[in-house]
Amino acid sequence: MPDTIRAQLGAAAQRLADAGVPDPVVDAELLLGHVLGRSRGEVQAAVVRGDALSAEERSAFDALVRRRAERVPLQHLTGSAAFRHVQLQVGPGVFVPRPETEIVVQFAIDALLGSAEPAPIGIDLGTGSGAIALAMATEVPHARVFAVELSPDAHAWAARNTAGVENLTLVLGDLATAFDDLAGTAAVVISNPPYVPDEAVPRDPEVRLFDPAQALYGGPDGLDVVRVISRRAQRLLHPGGLLVLEHGELQGDAIRAVLAADGWRAPATHQDLTRRDRATTALRP
Repeated sequence: MPDTIRAQLGAAAQRLADAGVPDPVVDAELLLGHVLGRSRGEVQAAVVRGDALSAEERSAFDALVRRRAERVPLQHLTGSAAFRHVQLQVGPGVFVPRPETEIVVQFAIDALLGSAEPAPIGIDLGTGSGAIALAMATEVPHARVFAVELSPDAHAWAARNTAGVENLTLVLGDLATAFDDLAGTAAVVISNPPYVPDEAVPRDPEVRLFDPAQALYGGPDGLDVVRVISRRAQRLLHPGGLLVLEHGELQGDAIRAVLAADGWRAPATHQDLTRRDRATTALRP
């Protein structure tokens, strides 16, 4: 086979497509970009120029394509995941942030930006990679952001991603008990909790085999952690503060019922860009 980038990308994309990878061309270009230290656009430009790969580059690319065909997540292979305007370090032991969460965090960012407080407080319960907390802290630099993660493995990734962000405090601990000293002060509490019902094993191998179970499964109906967050957020938020919860597309009704029973005001479910229910918000009375 020719060593031109065009030929190598074509063969790699076909191999990934045969393995059931959802976006084989995109993944092939991103993997090659990782090998070459170039952006996806630069890889596409190299195709147009007719550039070729060295034997060493081809070997490294082949190894990554083979692992991706085994459905190892793309982000684990590159060590990086894009989230809004930042690049996060990710790998085994942490939930890979999803594009839909970029929409969910906007509710929290808007609430912080709209707060009359000079330094509004935002709290991320179960931060995982730190994606949500980092977005709030960097996009609302006058806010004070606090994040907690229970898993030591995930906390280590979050610590890498949030290092040096002066308005962000990260702790290792249980979201059910964290930040007692902030009771009644937060403008926003946000969480992307584990919400997959225990028996609803995800179809995608990347999720089923590589995302940590602790970040996925939320009890028989998927809402065990949501119930804990509902009670905890009422303690942390000041009156009128906003709760933001990400969840599965079929859980909006059940989550609104949980929040209504707990006394929250104006629970409302919002759709993502694919018109699927993705987030529910409510106001602390």
